[in-house]
Amino acid sequence: MNKSELISDVADRTNLSKKDAANALGAVLDVVADSLAQGETVSLVGFGNFSVSRRNARTGRNPQTGAEIHIPARNLVKFSSGKALKDAVQ
Repeated sequence: MNKSELISDVADRTNLSKKDAANALGAVLDVVADSLAQGETVSLVGFGNFSVSRRNARTGRNPQTGAEIHIPARNLVKFSSGKALKDAVQ
């Protein structure tokens, strides 16, 4: 499912127009992204948790040449699914 299909499905289930559903989905995604950018965890009970994790700098190898390369530190977004989501998928 892509974003436009998700918007259509949300619009059908909530009796909203596709434009209103797109605005609502966009707002939710913006709030989640902004919260994660500030280092906060976003918890959606039953669905899961979004959090930010730090990956330290490390040395890697170029697989073609074998030369060592420096991989800089960066932040990653992690998602851990909630029990209700796990049960729904099984």
